[in-house]
Amino acid sequence: MKIERIGLIGYGEVGKIFSASLKDKPGVAAMAVWDVKLANPATQAAELAHAVLASVTARPSARALCEASDLVISAVTASNTLAVAQEAAPFLRPGTIFLDLNSASPGTKRQCAALIDAAGAHYVEAGVMTSVPPYGVKVPMLLGGAKAAELAPLLNSWGMDAKAVSDQLGVASAIKMCRSIMIKGLEALVIESYTTARAYGVEDQVLPTLQETFPSIDWSEQGAYFFSRVVQHGQRRAEEMRESANTVREAGFEPFMAAAIASKHQWVADQAKAGVFAGVGKGAKWQDFADGLLAARKK
Repeated sequence: MKIERIGLIGYGEVGKIFSASLKDKPGVAAMAVWDVKLANPATQAAELAHAVLASVTARPSARALCEASDLVISAVTASNTLAVAQEAAPFLRPGTIFLDLNSASPGTKRQCAALIDAAGAHYVEAGVMTSVPPYGVKVPMLLGGAKAAELAPLLNSWGMDAKAVSDQLGVASAIKMCRSIMIKGLEALVIESYTTARAYGVEDQVLPTLQETFPSIDWSEQGAYFFSRVVQHGQRRAEEMRESANTVREAGFEPFMAAAIASKHQWVADQAKAGVFAGVGKGAKWQDFADGLLAARKK
């Protein structure tokens, strides 16, 4: 498989990390990006400036990006997964690889694949198995689809950690979504448990019991990490959990837990948007985040 021109849709945290790294890989002649923020007057200047500084080309539209790319990477929020495939499909050249990094259900991924494959391109799903920072492009990912086994060695030659798990679509995303229920569920549980414990003044009694039961985890440090990630990316996590709920639904079950986890992440995202954590700085303890929630409760 030969790929010289890469186009990336979604110039957010993941998009910026991937494009900055992939532009210098062997055989890559061009690295371009597109994001709706590049067409928004309120964000356009800052995003263009970032692209220039990163030495990547900002395309004027998804169409322009797709028409000029051998590999199109979709790295948007979960709720936009299908919309991006719909927008890109008419402009993909035959033979183009469309690599979908987004956290979406197997059913959503299959819908995307039908659109991409109908255009004569090749859809490959990716299940990104943990947070991209601090791994960067080395973040472990599972690939699925007819071209997954062919694409994986190329990605690995670029320093990525890609493993083809199936030529059938839905397997990689099912693995990712089932894992997300556990990880995002732990985040939601920690936020709810710790904040409630602090409200009652019993955190010094609760955390040691967790430490005794699960001694390999630093529950205070892990709590701070969980709080910080949800505060920073709660909206994205909520959307991912709604796709996890769809995954459960597609399996024939009612997603009681996944839906509740989505609601908790959305609630934290809404609190962050309201400025509840405005005074909480980088490296803060979990107590600082909990205090922000407690103070907002009292208003």
